Amino acid sequence: MRDVKENAVWYEHIKTCKQSGARLGIVHTPHGSFETPVFMPVGTQATVKAMSPEEVKGMGADIILSNTYHLWLRPGEEIVEKAGGLHKFMNWDGSILTDSGGFQVFSLSEMRKIEEEGVHFKNHLSGEKLFLSPEKAMHIQNALGSDIMMAFDECPDYNHDYKYIRQSVERTSRWAERCLEAHKNLKTQSIFGIVQGAGFNDLREQSAKDLVSMDFPGYAIGGLSVGEPKHEMYRVLEHVTPLLPANKARYLMGVGSPDALFEGVLRGVDMFDCVLPTRIARNGTCMTSEGRVVVKNAKYAEDFTPLDPECSCYCCKNYTRAYLRHLFKADEIFGARLATTHNIHFLINMMKDIRQAIREDRLLDFKEEFFEKYGLNQENPKNF
Repeated sequence: MRDVKENAVWYEHIKTCKQSGARLGIVHTPHGSFETPVFMPVGTQATVKAMSPEEVKGMGADIILSNTYHLWLRPGEEIVEKAGGLHKFMNWDGSILTDSGGFQVFSLSEMRKIEEEGVHFKNHLSGEKLFLSPEKAMHIQNALGSDIMMAFDECPDYNHDYKYIRQSVERTSRWAERCLEAHKNLKTQSIFGIVQGAGFNDLREQSAKDLVSMDFPGYAIGGLSVGEPKHEMYRVLEHVTPLLPANKARYLMGVGSPDALFEGVLRGVDMFDCVLPTRIARNGTCMTSEGRVVVKNAKYAEDFTPLDPECSCYCCKNYTRAYLRHLFKADEIFGARLATTHNIHFLINMMKDIRQAIREDRLLDFKEEFFEKYGLNQENPKNF
């Protein structure tokens, strides 16, 4: 097993919280380092919706996620490569993680055929027949030039039966080997493997064992946050994270609600991403220190206080709930921009506070304080 520092991307453990067991670390990449635990804003199509890269960077984000599938279809990896790679194309000088494209193949396309070589499916934009394989996914991500690439996997329905999930896990392991063989830019990019297995402990164990034997520089936990109850996701996390190397980064895919971020950190996860904060912002829903605020509601029509009096973001320093409600009711784009700015800022700073609590060995105390103020409890897990 090679030294982790030989990889383009590697994890450095800094501290373990004495109170909670949560870990503080740093992930080093060719485009800079970032502290963990971390929430990664999602820039699906080479942009975090409604925001400029400079604004995202100014909030303290050092890594964002982009989507291989969407960039493959539009504008195409060749154009991004000619532009000098994704960093130059979108004017982002921090780290970038690209997913494999596999999730979109399975979630967006109604007509698809999975076989050993890869997946046949239809372009959701044009109806054109397409084929995506582990080798193609690596080729696209190599051309995009992201720091962290994800192995091409199958993300099956969580409720599939045991037989299907077992076959899927075995296929994902074979595809992971092919991804490693196809990866070209070893000095500038690294691949993370993705542990699958739905809710079956033995299949999760098999997936983790297979991938750890391949010596990836980091590991994602996939197939969660896909509709299963949160307590079930936490159960799987508790089982899986101890199976992964302590000297490698651990990434929980598709999670972004405050309660799930806390619970993931407490179960040993380092990295998270989700479209949640930007998606709900466009609908007028905001995360605040006092809980969720649906700013479009009539009760805010004459509320001339900041969206969140404890927040220092551009939105909260300059505008009121009443003004935000007016923008949404008038269908003005600026409303979505302001709400998005706030939600991204909120989660980035929440994770910063979580890291500080780990440093000071008080994460459980901080979680209790946060949940009480935010209005979160185990009986009401969706009140994000």
